Amino acid sequence: MLSVKGELCVCDLTDALQLSQPKISRHLADLRKCGLVLDTRKGKWVYYQLHPDLPAWALEVIKNTAIHNNEYISEALANLSCENC
Repeated sequence: MLSVKGELCVCDLTDALQLSQPKISRHLADLRKCGLVLDTRKGKWVYYQLHPDLPAWALEVIKNTAIHNNEYISEALANLSCENC
């Protein structure tokens, strides 16, 4: 979803994926530790985006994964309201 939308707040991801906030935050923390995502705090909200310094091969893997899982991503994007924060 981050590859499609660019930057999303944890609350947006929670609604879109219909998962609990602690679960989303835990997974995002793991992705951040691996250097895959970058977080930015804006007030009380934390926004995540794909790390801009990812190597081309990593972006290609993410792009191909998104393409081949379009059914799941489209469903989550349909749930995305971006009106929570």
